[in-house]
Amino acid sequence: QVQLVESGGGLVQAGGSLRLSCAASGRTFSSYAMGWFRQAPGKEREFVAAISGSGGSTYYADSVKGRFTISRDNAKNTVYLQMNSLKPEDTAVYSCAADRSYTILRIRAKEYDYWGQGTQVTVSS
Repeated sequence: QVQLVESGGGLVQAGGSLRLSCAASGRTFSSYAMGWFRQAPGKEREFVAAISGSGGSTYYADSVKGRFTISRDNAKNTVYLQMNSLKPEDTAVYSCAADRSYTILRIRAKEYDYWGQGTQVTVSS
């Protein structure tokens, strides 16, 4: 069992930056690939980024590539999402998720095993 808690969301102007954190419980955090997803009002949940258990592999949605960076610190059981050059269309609830697969980077939400409660990110124009 893995419990995930996100933090770092908030209100920011377009062009600004935020860093989201996702703290995980348990001693096996490094064995999980991790992902970030987002859901805007009235829209389906959308894949944002994923990282392998070692942190050596990452994958991004085209919509955030070059602006967002996913990273992890296995000693702190935490995964991060650095978001730069934010746009109003990035406004959503952002959630982290854990996948028992160590190396496979999945983009479909249903393939993840554990989820956090989400944190709101609002980008004003």
